[in-house]
Amino acid sequence: MKLDLQRFYQACNPSPLNMGNAEERKYYIDFSSVRGGNIIRELGRTVTRLSPDKPTCQLFTGHIGCGKSTELQQLQADLEQQGFHVVYFESSQVLEMADVDVTDIMLAIARQVSASLEAIQIKLKPGYFTNLFTEIADFLQTPIDVSMEAELSVGIGKLTAKTKDSPKLRNQLRQYLEPRTNGILEAINKELFGVAREKLKQQGKKGLVVIIDNLDRLENSVKPTGQIQPEYLFVERGEQLNQLNCHVVYTIPLVLIFSNALGRLTNRFGGDPKVLPMVPVQVRSGGESKEGMALLQQMVLARAFPDVNVVERVNKITEVFDSPETLARLCRVSGGHVRNLLVLLSRCLERDDPPLSRDCLEGVIRQRRNALILALTEDEWILLREVAQQKSLRGEERYQTLVRDMFVFEYRDEDGSWFDINPILREAKELQL
Repeated sequence: MKLDLQRFYQACNPSPLNMGNAEERKYYIDFSSVRGGNIIRELGRTVTRLSPDKPTCQLFTGHIGCGKSTELQQLQADLEQQGFHVVYFESSQVLEMADVDVTDIMLAIARQVSASLEAIQIKLKPGYFTNLFTEIADFLQTPIDVSMEAELSVGIGKLTAKTKDSPKLRNQLRQYLEPRTNGILEAINKELFGVAREKLKQQGKKGLVVIIDNLDRLENSVKPTGQIQPEYLFVERGEQLNQLNCHVVYTIPLVLIFSNALGRLTNRFGGDPKVLPMVPVQVRSGGESKEGMALLQQMVLARAFPDVNVVERVNKITEVFDSPETLARLCRVSGGHVRNLLVLLSRCLERDDPPLSRDCLEGVIRQRRNALILALTEDEWILLREVAQQKSLRGEERYQTLVRDMFVFEYRDEDGSWFDINPILREAKELQL
């Protein structure tokens, strides 16, 4: 089977895989054996084995672009196969990520769940929300055309559309909703989730699961309380987010793992957040991670030859690269960050057709390295040298500087977390010790 160039170009798009699509599922590689555990299996077992009938709330995080969305869609597919009704949505599509409050998240969940239920002919008419929409329209003194017969998802959709692009209206709405937060939570639990769970059981479903993706992209804007937005939502207001009457998985910003508020976060939700680390390209001591490198190479080859088995793909490397060493170089310099790897590969394909040359790859690497170098200060170079020597990182401030901007990556092994410099930066002359 020859390389289908058009299909390969499309498969190298660095967007998350749609695990509901049979073709895209062929590109999926299970990295759990080198990531320190099967995080998605653990999330799923909490729902299916430990507490199938009692609501659960779990937190999931990791570097942006490390593969969380693909893994969460895999979780969705697994849970649906086991008989759960799963509502997965990307919060960045429905929320203004620079300015989010608890009621925004609750209304977004209510909207997405009701729309998902309506799609399978479960239509709910929560009386609380019908009255609430009328009161809000009067309070905002702006028309919101929601008929008494409209579905809940339509009502919330029209409300959020009015306020999404208007900070003034959004603030006015929050002033109205804030003292009613507990009432909204109670109505969601009783009139929406409570009724939905009963009707889903009548259809043979085991329960309701809501997966809210992309909340890890919340901006670190400062709230009136003086807290950054992630800490305000998940620590200060986490108790309310933890009270939804269904199984919930929230993605959260990785900054919270490095924050002094981590202990309070754990207390709010009754467990530690689960972290999806990088795929290791080397071990803590400095040697190459053979298994991590092999799986990353399979990720690339699966997108080139999705219908070829694992062993035969390796024999076809030279149809995509000028040598096996060029593919190894691509995987190594990605640092095990799956989106980085696909971005570098896509840049190569923009420049040339396969088989991709080592010169083409090195040109792309130099371009990416130069972009990263321009963003670094002298103080940050000093911190990077410390990470290179110590393989450790402590404190929220250093996280903000190094991890958020992907200058440093986190890995896991049997001894826990360790950190290393983004391999593209490691070759910069400023780090040559």
